[in-house]
Amino acid sequence: MCTVVRMSGERRPRRHDPGRRDRLIDAALHVIAERGVAATTHREIARAADVPLGSMTYHFASLDEVLAEAFTRHANAAADIFDERLGAATDRASAVEAVVTLIRDDLIGSPNELVMAVELYVAAARNPALRAVTQAWMQRSRDALQRHFDPTTARELDALIEGLVLHSVLSTDPMTPDQIRHAVERFLR
Repeated sequence: MCTVVRMSGERRPRRHDPGRRDRLIDAALHVIAERGVAATTHREIARAADVPLGSMTYHFASLDEVLAEAFTRHANAAADIFDERLGAATDRASAVEAVVTLIRDDLIGSPNELVMAVELYVAAARNPALRAVTQAWMQRSRDALQRHFDPTTARELDALIEGLVLHSVLSTDPMTPDQIRHAVERFLR
């Protein structure tokens, strides 16, 4: 444990918290999912992480840096799922099944993932640093899809997946799992 010497000569223990930066990033994701990017502030993130507000400026140069780190963590987790699902597929039929399962269970099946995806899309439309996060995410998704599909098909399929996710978030009558399967299979014919 580190100590700090006070002016009076009295030593006070300093809190040793090596995981604080990671907790702040996790807290940022929580605040974004709960309140949206527009309501995400240093103060709200610090409150959610249960740390002093000064920790934000100690660990991050700006709120944009926090958002980029948080969305990068989210995008990497989503890309890892793409890698896992498509990496387990052994042929085209199982790759189609992996895509359907990915959309139905991993992307649309999680309300938190839906909100985070939409928040990232909107924020990236206005912030070039976040656009770089979305570009890296799309590239990883396409790379996973290219294990089973040619590059053009992978890019178009990635766009279909994103469109299905957005429609699910915004629709009062989202597609059923059977309709999702039909859309993917019809596209890949």
